[in-house]
Amino acid sequence: MQTYVIRKDLSSSETVIETHLRGSSVINQPIVNKGTSFTAKERVELGLDGLLPEEVATLPLQIKRSYKGYLENETNIQKHIYLRALQDRNETLFYALLREHLEEMLPIVYTPVVGEACQRFHEIYRKPRGLFVSYANRHKIDELLANIDNPDVKVIVVSDGERILGIGDLGVGGMGIPIGKISLYTACGGLHPCYGLPVLLDVGTDNEELLHDPLYFGHRHKRIRGQEYDDFVELFVAAVLRRYPHAVLQWEDFAKDHAHDLLTRYRKRLCSFNDDIQSTAAVVVAGLLSAMAVKKERLADQHVLFLGAGSAGTGIAGQIVQAMMIEGLTEEEAKARIWMVDVDGLLLEGHVGIRDFQRPFLQPASAVKKWNLPPGGRIGLQEVVGNVHVSVLIGVSAQRGAFQESVIRAMARHTATPVIFPLSNPTSCCEADPRDLLAWTDGKALIATGTLFDDIEYKDKRYHISQCNNSYIFPGLGLALVAGEIRFVSDGMFLAAARALSHLSPALINPHDSLFPPQNHAEKIAKHVAFAVMQEAQKEGMAQMCANSEIHKRIEDNFWDGRYYPVHGLGSLEELKRRML
Repeated sequence: MQTYVIRKDLSSSETVIETHLRGSSVINQPIVNKGTSFTAKERVELGLDGLLPEEVATLPLQIKRSYKGYLENETNIQKHIYLRALQDRNETLFYALLREHLEEMLPIVYTPVVGEACQRFHEIYRKPRGLFVSYANRHKIDELLANIDNPDVKVIVVSDGERILGIGDLGVGGMGIPIGKISLYTACGGLHPCYGLPVLLDVGTDNEELLHDPLYFGHRHKRIRGQEYDDFVELFVAAVLRRYPHAVLQWEDFAKDHAHDLLTRYRKRLCSFNDDIQSTAAVVVAGLLSAMAVKKERLADQHVLFLGAGSAGTGIAGQIVQAMMIEGLTEEEAKARIWMVDVDGLLLEGHVGIRDFQRPFLQPASAVKKWNLPPGGRIGLQEVVGNVHVSVLIGVSAQRGAFQESVIRAMARHTATPVIFPLSNPTSCCEADPRDLLAWTDGKALIATGTLFDDIEYKDKRYHISQCNNSYIFPGLGLALVAGEIRFVSDGMFLAAARALSHLSPALINPHDSLFPPQNHAEKIAKHVAFAVMQEAQKEGMAQMCANSEIHKRIEDNFWDGRYYPVHGLGSLEELKRRML
């Protein structure tokens, strides 16, 4: 049931919050709550006198006080819990604190610490956030959505918890990922906190440890599969279209059996995309374009080797092919430069068990005909690097230490500046430690990782390890989709986002600097990406045409400024309903 409305005051043109709540109910609504910042007038009007200390604090003072409390937590998971508790009390203060200390806190709110938070979700759970859609409630999803307090949801992040980061099936604990993503939409992309909705589709879990854990509180059942699963997702999407027909739907951390199918099935029915397939690809392509600028080479001239051929790997490969085609290659020529190694070895024509989304990246058997290989032997990284002058190596395998020294040294013999992206996260799943990569390439490698690593000192030089994180792409993309009222999300929009991000690379000025801009430039990055995406959407006919000045205005109008709004009390719920009309 809706308890507040955000609108423009007709007399002052100022944004205000109006609510029928009073007393402790006001303080317990995190969108409305201002804590000690409620003014004397607001305290009287809202029935807060005596419920708060006398001081009327400024937001900067509250940030200072909250940061002191944050620092008193010793472990990262304790800091994560502290920040989530703050968000559950006061959304504005949470985001103000997060924005002021973004580089420090982003790894705490999201990767890598969110991985542990998801694993321990049923242990550290404090207060409900978002929407849990259980399979048992599949016939009343409309009723569940009606229970959401958000007046106008604009972005939904949904997961079924089956493939959380590189960890795997965490069941209902996967809710930590949509919560984290929505937080980044606001902290980095300016989405007002009331417009984001995290959703967990609870279809059970195949994680035996969770099924036998007495503290686990998800649907204690094996995962549903096949037609039952498809029908359940269809019920959810249909309900979303009825209640929030213009919302953006982001598919998050679905297993490869479902990720491509869901993207293909729904991307033209509503404004939706898959973050793991498309945003990951865009940020990797941005990193590669920046690396090519440092190397003074074309992406079209590289041979790219993947370890991992799931939804993320093939999504990245697909965007690399498109980027190579822009540089002049045919689609066939571009695909010939992509080499993908999965659990069974190099993807080759004629192999059994190949999935449909992998087929575009099968190398012909003739490509390895002259290689010196043992009969029937598995063709792995070592064999590919030994026979192809691989210049780019990308890891999306969730196999810790999979980039072995022999592979990296062989690669370095063929290229003066190897580009190596071990992208699996959290840290426990990363394919290589950047310290080893620098040592094995004599400091020549251009490195980006999926998780955060500290700067490295090597031979009296300091190396900043770039984090190739989706947060560089999806907040700005979401800002564009909302501000531009874009109908559908195209591959061209992701390429536009990648090119825009690459233009902000510090390595363009200093080749020894990071391939990606600092995270504390998140607002600038999001607006820059959003502008490029909106231009591309207009070019493709997916958004209404307007001048560049109008694009900038729409972006600014939809970017939340992160401050407290005046709160006005209403006499009753009926008065609130009248205000909404």
